[in-house]
Amino acid sequence: MKLDKKRRLEYKTDYKKRLILLKSKSLRLVIRKSNRYVTIQIVKSKDAQDEVLFSVNTKELLKYGWPKERIGSLKSLPASYLGGLLLGKKVKQLKEEIILDSGLAPNIKGSKIYAAVKGIIDSGIKVKHNEKIFPSVDRMEGKNSKIELKTFNKIKETIQHGK
Repeated sequence: MKLDKKRRLEYKTDYKKRLILLKSKSLRLVIRKSNRYVTIQIVKSKDAQDEVLFSVNTKELLKYGWPKERIGSLKSLPASYLGGLLLGKKVKQLKEEIILDSGLAPNIKGSKIYAAVKGIIDSGIKVKHNEKIFPSVDRMEGKNSKIELKTFNKIKETIQHGK
């Protein structure tokens, strides 16, 4: 019990939420934001032990044409969307529906987390969701950020149709 309290006090784990997710026995879509990147994973739990089946870090977008001068924006909303799209393409054989595990991140409409979820859904993976939570298309395409629409569309095309 002492460990549980310690991880909760360090803002690392919400055990009530985790228990609900583990009881569902579904695959989980885990999205975590850092100061530089967004990491998106599909995780399977067995006996409260997590196994990462597939993983994408937005740093991988550099291979698909993300501008090197915009490396600081790999945590942006467009990068999150493209990261979700990339993970969805890696996992095309997945047939079962997955559920979102946002961890301790606040549930904010239109956030980077939901941009990544939208990317995964656009790639054909089934995720339980509500359409109202997604950011606008303009925001996901980077019209409010420094990445150009032409560059965004080129990267999206490359991800969807392979290298």
